Amino acid sequence: MFVETHSLAKHYGHLKALDDCTFGVARGEVFGLLGPNGAGKTTLIRLLMGYLRPTGGRALVDQLDCCRQSLRVRQRVAYLPGDVRLFRPMRARDVLDFFARVRPGGDVVRLREFAARLQLDLTRRVALMSTGMRQKLGLAVTLAFDTPLLILDEPTSNLDPTVRRDVIRMVDEARDQGRTVIFSSHVLSEVEEVCDRVVILRDGRLVHTQDMSHLRRQHRIRLRLDGEMSLPPSPLAGQLKIHKSSDGGYVIETPDELSPLLGWLSTLPMSEVQIEPVGLRAVYDQFHSGPDDMP
Repeated sequence: MFVETHSLAKHYGHLKALDDCTFGVARGEVFGLLGPNGAGKTTLIRLLMGYLRPTGGRALVDQLDCCRQSLRVRQRVAYLPGDVRLFRPMRARDVLDFFARVRPGGDVVRLREFAARLQLDLTRRVALMSTGMRQKLGLAVTLAFDTPLLILDEPTSNLDPTVRRDVIRMVDEARDQGRTVIFSSHVLSEVEEVCDRVVILRDGRLVHTQDMSHLRRQHRIRLRLDGEMSLPPSPLAGQLKIHKSSDGGYVIETPDELSPLLGWLSTLPMSEVQIEPVGLRAVYDQFHSGPDDMP
């Protein structure tokens, strides 16, 4: 594993910001962090970056201890924090030039190429930029560095839909290049689209790990019948969840590929049918469904 945590914890007195967190991220994987504010996502990222000292456990990046070898870890990471803060008196082009000079391997041409892809006006001063423009500048600085690990905390916040798609495309490109990405976001549709695997945090604890390729094969089928429902063939019967809905119809949940069901469905006296992917929302709502949780 390229990124590992082992019983990682960060406590502030009786408050457990992160507790007993264990997971691994493979090289070249896009790994999603989900959870509402206060779930522990940012604490986890700061522990990986070596900004915080763990109360217990340990974290490793490329076999380097994130606490004891934090400088070497940060040399392997490009990190976009959730609250991007840049030099307000400087123009965008000067910010790019600065980071190209101070970061080993900095390439101002590559930085400007990413800025152009994000439709960034390089002549404007940071102080006069909108929140979205500052976010794009932070993204250009982060994504342009050719590090083996990218950590992106709310990378698409304050961006319009077109730029959001560009950012998702850049994350896909990073994965294709063999880079590892940790992607924290409140936008479930983006996480569902870009991530290979997702963990859900709640009150500082990791409560669920979801393989996205498996989730994408699951479907929910809503039926209304003009007659009786026949039982599915025996190979399918033990795999399907079938229950009556409040409107008198049926809901069938499939744990895997949809195609083996189609022959059986075609024999049913259906008056209405709706087939939809289960989606990450259904999984997320098993652990977070209160008014303060994600939209």
